[in-house]
Amino acid sequence: MNIGIIGAGHIGSALAVRLTDLGHQVFIANSRGPETLKDVAQKTGAQAVTAEEAARRGTDLVVVTIPLKNIPDLPQNLLAGVPREVPVIDTSNYYPLLRDGQLPELETGDLTESEWVQQHLGRPVVKIFNNILADHLAQPGKPAGTPGRIALPVASDDAAAKQKVMQLVEELGYDAVDAGSLRESWRQQPGGPIYCNDLPAEQVQAQLQRLGTERTPEQHAEFLANQAQQEQAMQAQGIKL
Repeated sequence: MNIGIIGAGHIGSALAVRLTDLGHQVFIANSRGPETLKDVAQKTGAQAVTAEEAARRGTDLVVVTIPLKNIPDLPQNLLAGVPREVPVIDTSNYYPLLRDGQLPELETGDLTESEWVQQHLGRPVVKIFNNILADHLAQPGKPAGTPGRIALPVASDDAAAKQKVMQLVEELGYDAVDAGSLRESWRQQPGGPIYCNDLPAEQVQAQLQRLGTERTPEQHAEFLANQAQQEQAMQAQGIKL
């Protein structure tokens, strides 16, 4: 596949390595221009391009993996020329302490992170790769049926896009778990039991069922409190986002 990755941070670079290793053609971009990505291109095997080129040349899949606070700064009409059938992946997480500052729309719980991203991009997105650490994502996955194989939740309102992304997740060596609509993607956000715990499929499915589908105010408050503790621990341990 031809895959465009917008964002060359830890997650974007890890995905570029894994995807090129699988034989996909990867085009990677950052906010500073392709001339600043020589080391990333050499390390990952991806071709360094502009964000607009990554979107245009990712004819099979586009990945947006930048800090949440920078989503509004993406070029206007970035995805205007991307065919509607091309899935757009969003890997973002809201880190108010470590990186993003406070975004009022996300503090209230009225929107999930990816619903907010979807509004800014003007395109349906698929929420995936947000609940696994970059260092873990950089490691090869395991064959289907392997005991303890990590499962990754995939949420979207676009059934066809979700299915295509789930197939890629399986190719990468993870069990893909249908996590419902984008409205339900709060269940895989920071502060919850699925976030960065590398659970097998049956445990991911059990947690999704236990949490329900509609987020309550109490659950939102619990997630925010847990997330604050997680961010402090990640900062202390120097964990890469």
